[in-house]
Amino acid sequence: MNRTTLRRTAAALALGVAAATAPAAVAASSATAAPYCGIYWGSLAKSSSVSTAPTVTGVRAGRHTCYDRLVIDHKGPATGYYVRYVPQITADGSGNVIPTAGGAKLQIITLGSRYTTPPAMPNVSGFTTFRQVVWAGSFEGQSTVGLGVRARLPFRVFTLNDTATRTSRLVIDVAHRW
Repeated sequence: MNRTTLRRTAAALALGVAAATAPAAVAASSATAAPYCGIYWGSLAKSSSVSTAPTVTGVRAGRHTCYDRLVIDHKGPATGYYVRYVPQITADGSGNVIPTAGGAKLQIITLGSRYTTPPAMPNVSGFTTFRQVVWAGSFEGQSTVGLGVRARLPFRVFTLNDTATRTSRLVIDVAHRW
């Protein structure tokens, strides 16, 4: 065999191997789609058992490119929380159903917190994901806020402490889509 024939044979073999493995590589990459906005959250319950005794000072909401955000402000250090999807929002103490707009409802409980007069709830009309925010009460060392959202979507929860002002925030982000 001369060098030219040997090169042609090697090139043909290389093309054959590349052609045989190309569909497998394409299939593997298309099976794992990139997440929306890099969000790897989930829709299962999230909680923290830290127990302090802050006072709820306000509830506010904001819009972001990939998610809507709800913030519950506290006077005092960050407290524990329990956030989960529920069939309906109920009032603390009485258990009465609180009508809440949206295809899915998030129950947001702050542990050890209190509030005697319901704080003003933010107006979320025009938000991508949020439909309504409702106050569900403060009873036996916990305060509850209901959040109506468009559908059951991924969410994350975290707390922020500001030691200089002795305040904290419970932050709930709900993605615009999966």
